[in-house]
Amino acid sequence: MPRFDIIEHTADIGIIAYGAELKEAFANAAYAMFSLIADLESVREEVRRQIEADAEDRESLLISWLNEFLYILDVERLIFRRFEIIELSETSLRAEAYGEPLDESRHGLKSGVKAATYHMLKIEKDSKGYSVQVIFDA
Repeated sequence: MPRFDIIEHTADIGIIAYGAELKEAFANAAYAMFSLIADLESVREEVRRQIEADAEDRESLLISWLNEFLYILDVERLIFRRFEIIELSETSLRAEAYGEPLDESRHGLKSGVKAATYHMLKIEKDSKGYSVQVIFDA
C-alpha cells in the first residue's frame, strides 16, 4: 500500500493518505502535505517537536493536526519529514515531529499550501486499513 496519493481539485490540491492503523494514516497525511510543499528528501531531522491537537471529532482532529503544522511552518519556519503519533483518540492526539528550519535554497519549495479544509474530507476504514482524504487551499 502506498503512503499517499495526490488528487487534483480545481485550483486546489489534495491527498489521500493510507495506513494499516489510523495513527499511520494521520502521520502519512502530514508527510503527504509537506511533500506538496517541499522536497522532503532534503529535510534533515535536526529538530524534534511535540505536537498536541484536540477537536470534537476525528475529522476535525485531522484538520487541526495538519493546520497546526502549517501554522508552525508559517510562524516558526520549521518543516517536518517524520511523524510519530504517540496517542490518538477520537478527539485528541499527541505526537512528535522531526524536521529542521526551512531553507528555501535547499528544500526545493514546490507550492504553497495555505490550509487543510473540510471540503471532501473523508476518514474511511476497509479491509486494508485506513484512508484519509484532505483537500488543501493552495
